[in-house]
Amino acid sequence: MPKHEFILNGKKVSVEAPNDERLLWVLRDRLGVTGPKYGCGLDVCKACTCHINGPHAFNPCSVPISKIKPTDHITTIEGLPKTVHKELHPVQQAWLDYDVAQCGYCQPGQIMAAVALLEEKGDKITEDDLDALRNICRCGTYFRIREAIKAAAEQMK
Repeated sequence: MPKHEFILNGKKVSVEAPNDERLLWVLRDRLGVTGPKYGCGLDVCKACTCHINGPHAFNPCSVPISKIKPTDHITTIEGLPKTVHKELHPVQQAWLDYDVAQCGYCQPGQIMAAVALLEEKGDKITEDDLDALRNICRCGTYFRIREAIKAAAEQMK
């Protein structure tokens, strides 16, 4: 089986996996990183949202491991606090402060998408920006998600 290397949550990792195996399964099944969730496998629901090479959201359910380079930095929800050198990222703290999660299944993806948006737009986010986040929440906590993102934007100024 081919060997693949990349940087995961700040640490270089090496894993054997078939070239066509999706990164989500490499993370979850081979590396034991279970924050990114399987929802659809089609880059639609966004439950698996992670960051690649900085705060750039992507969905590892739709990326074969062969497309990941040894120099690629992958950040999952588990590694997010390290990016700000704190126990929790401001978005994670806002999620707690606004009691966002109900079932919680989509929340890692929601948080990672929100962080990418805030890193891109800063505190200048608009309602249209929030509308453009397409992470699906079965529980429908969209109002609290939006409020938490706005609060985190203020904290990240």
